[in-house]
Amino acid sequence: MSSAAKVLQALRTEGKYLVVAESLTGGLLTAEFTSIAGASDVLLAGIVAYDTKLKHELLGVSNKLLENQGPVDPEVAAQMAEGLRTKISSKSGIAVDQIVAISTTGVAGPATQGDKPVGELYIAISNSGSTKVFAHQLAGERAEIQKSAVLLGVGHLWEEITG
Repeated sequence: MSSAAKVLQALRTEGKYLVVAESLTGGLLTAEFTSIAGASDVLLAGIVAYDTKLKHELLGVSNKLLENQGPVDPEVAAQMAEGLRTKISSKSGIAVDQIVAISTTGVAGPATQGDKPVGELYIAISNSGSTKVFAHQLAGERAEIQKSAVLLGVGHLWEEITG
Protein backbone atom coordinates (compact mmCIF):
# COMPACT_ATOMS: atom_id res chain seq x y z
CA MET A 1 0.00 0.00 0.00
CA SER A 2 1.40 3.41 -0.96
CA SER A 3 2.01 6.13 1.61
CA ALA A 4 -0.83 8.20 0.15
CA ALA A 5 -3.17 5.20 0.42
CA LYS A 6 -2.13 4.75 4.05
CA VAL A 7 -2.91 8.41 4.75
CA LEU A 8 -6.36 8.08 3.19
CA GLN A 9 -7.05 4.89 5.13
CA ALA A 10 -5.97 6.47 8.42
CA LEU A 11 -8.21 9.49 7.78
CA ARG A 12 -11.10 7.21 6.79
CA THR A 13 -10.68 5.21 10.01
CA GLU A 14 -10.75 8.42 12.06
CA GLY A 15 -13.81 9.73 10.20
CA LYS A 16 -11.81 12.67 8.86
CA TYR A 17 -11.54 14.35 5.48
CA LEU A 18 -8.67 15.85 3.49
CA VAL A 19 -8.33 19.13 1.60
CA VAL A 20 -5.26 20.21 -0.36
CA ALA A 21 -4.11 23.78 -1.13
CA GLU A 22 -1.28 23.82 -3.64
CA SER A 23 1.06 26.27 -5.26
CA LEU A 24 4.56 24.82 -5.85
CA THR A 25 3.22 21.31 -6.51
CA GLY A 26 0.69 22.55 -9.08
CA GLY A 27 -1.86 19.77 -8.51
CA LEU A 28 0.61 16.92 -8.17
CA LEU A 29 -0.14 16.44 -4.47
CA THR A 30 -3.88 16.18 -5.10
CA ALA A 31 -3.16 13.80 -8.00
CA GLU A 32 -1.15 11.59 -5.63
CA PHE A 33 -4.34 11.05 -3.64
CA THR A 34 -6.81 10.91 -6.56
CA SER A 35 -4.78 8.11 -8.16
CA ILE A 36 -6.07 5.85 -5.36
CA ALA A 37 -9.42 4.13 -5.81
CA GLY A 38 -11.88 5.26 -3.16
CA ALA A 39 -10.14 8.57 -2.51
CA SER A 40 -13.40 10.43 -3.09
CA ASP A 41 -14.82 9.34 0.25
CA VAL A 42 -11.97 11.16 2.06
CA LEU A 43 -10.61 13.83 -0.31
CA LEU A 44 -12.99 16.78 -0.44
CA ALA A 45 -11.08 19.34 -2.51
CA GLY A 46 -7.80 20.28 -4.09
CA ILE A 47 -7.16 23.92 -5.03
CA VAL A 48 -4.18 25.05 -7.08
CA ALA A 49 -3.72 28.74 -6.34
CA TYR A 50 -0.64 29.48 -8.39
CA ASP A 51 -1.42 33.18 -8.74
CA THR A 52 -0.60 35.24 -5.64
CA LYS A 53 -3.87 37.18 -5.79
CA LEU A 54 -5.83 33.93 -5.82
CA LYS A 55 -4.10 32.78 -2.66
CA HIS A 56 -6.05 35.59 -1.01
CA GLU A 57 -9.27 35.22 -3.00
CA LEU A 58 -9.62 31.42 -2.84
CA LEU A 59 -7.71 30.50 0.30
CA GLY A 60 -8.05 33.55 2.52
CA VAL A 61 -4.36 34.37 2.83
CA SER A 62 -3.89 37.91 4.18
CA ASN A 63 -3.26 40.49 1.45
CA LYS A 64 -0.93 42.34 3.81
CA LEU A 65 1.10 39.18 4.40
CA LEU A 66 1.35 38.53 0.66
CA GLU A 67 2.41 42.12 -0.01
CA ASN A 68 5.01 42.14 2.78
CA GLN A 69 6.40 38.61 2.57
CA GLY A 70 5.43 37.37 -0.88
CA PRO A 71 3.85 34.00 -1.59
CA VAL A 72 6.84 31.90 -0.47
CA ASP A 73 6.66 32.16 3.29
CA PRO A 74 5.87 29.82 6.19
CA GLU A 75 2.93 31.95 7.37
CA VAL A 76 1.50 31.94 3.83
CA ALA A 77 1.63 28.13 3.86
CA ALA A 78 -0.14 28.10 7.24
CA GLN A 79 -2.85 30.50 6.09
CA MET A 80 -3.37 28.52 2.87
CA ALA A 81 -4.10 25.35 4.84
CA GLU A 82 -6.17 27.06 7.52
CA GLY A 83 -8.12 29.11 4.99
CA LEU A 84 -9.08 26.17 2.80
CA ARG A 85 -9.98 24.05 5.81
CA THR A 86 -12.30 26.76 7.14
CA LYS A 87 -13.82 27.53 3.73
CA ILE A 88 -14.57 23.90 2.92
CA SER A 89 -16.09 23.40 6.35
CA SER A 90 -18.44 26.34 5.87
CA LYS A 91 -19.43 25.25 2.34
CA SER A 92 -19.79 21.52 3.04
CA GLY A 93 -21.34 21.55 6.51
CA ILE A 94 -18.59 19.22 7.72
CA ALA A 95 -17.19 20.26 11.09
CA VAL A 96 -13.81 21.95 10.78
CA ASP A 97 -12.37 19.49 13.33
CA GLN A 98 -13.13 16.66 10.91
CA ILE A 99 -11.05 18.25 8.14
CA VAL A 100 -7.29 17.98 7.75
CA ALA A 101 -5.63 20.41 5.34
CA ILE A 102 -2.22 20.38 3.72
CA SER A 103 -0.65 23.17 1.68
CA THR A 104 2.50 23.66 -0.35
CA THR A 105 4.22 26.86 -1.42
CA GLY A 106 7.75 27.51 -2.61
CA VAL A 107 10.02 27.95 -5.60
CA ALA A 108 10.32 25.03 -8.01
CA GLY A 109 12.54 26.90 -10.45
CA PRO A 110 14.25 27.22 -12.75
CA ALA A 111 14.68 30.82 -11.52
CA THR A 112 14.62 32.36 -8.07
CA GLN A 113 11.48 34.22 -7.00
CA GLY A 114 12.53 37.59 -5.61
CA ASP A 115 14.99 36.77 -2.85
CA LYS A 116 13.72 33.19 -2.49
CA PRO A 117 16.07 30.52 -3.87
CA VAL A 118 15.05 27.62 -6.06
CA GLY A 119 14.07 24.69 -3.86
CA GLU A 120 12.71 26.70 -0.92
CA LEU A 121 9.58 24.87 0.23
CA TYR A 122 6.99 25.26 2.96
CA ILE A 123 4.42 22.58 3.75
CA ALA A 124 1.68 23.30 6.28
CA ILE A 125 -0.71 20.86 7.90
CA SER A 126 -3.76 22.14 9.73
CA ASN A 127 -5.54 19.58 11.89
CA SER A 128 -7.93 19.89 14.85
CA GLY A 129 -7.08 23.46 15.79
CA SER A 130 -3.32 23.36 15.29
CA THR A 131 -1.19 24.14 12.28
CA LYS A 132 2.40 23.04 11.77
CA VAL A 133 4.72 24.32 9.06
CA PHE A 134 7.67 22.34 7.76
CA ALA A 135 10.50 24.15 5.95
CA HIS A 136 12.75 22.48 3.40
CA GLN A 137 15.49 23.49 1.01
CA LEU A 138 15.44 21.06 -1.90
CA ALA A 139 17.93 20.51 -4.68
CA GLY A 140 17.42 19.48 -8.27
CA GLU A 141 15.50 20.42 -11.38
CA ARG A 142 11.92 21.68 -11.30
CA ALA A 143 10.28 18.25 -11.72
CA GLU A 144 12.53 16.73 -9.05
CA ILE A 145 11.69 19.52 -6.60
CA GLN A 146 7.97 19.10 -7.22
CA LYS A 147 8.16 15.31 -6.84
CA SER A 148 10.17 15.65 -3.62
CA ALA A 149 7.64 18.16 -2.30
CA VAL A 150 4.82 15.68 -2.91
CA LEU A 151 6.69 12.89 -1.11
CA LEU A 152 7.55 15.17 1.80
CA GLY A 153 3.96 16.40 2.00
CA VAL A 154 2.54 12.88 2.16
CA GLY A 155 5.17 11.95 4.75
CA HIS A 156 4.47 14.95 6.97
CA LEU A 157 0.74 14.32 6.67
CA TRP A 158 1.22 10.70 7.74
CA GLU A 159 3.30 11.78 10.76
CA GLU A 160 0.73 14.36 11.82
CA ILE A 161 -2.34 12.15 11.59
CA THR A 162 -0.76 9.08 13.17
CA GLY A 163 1.09 10.95 15.92
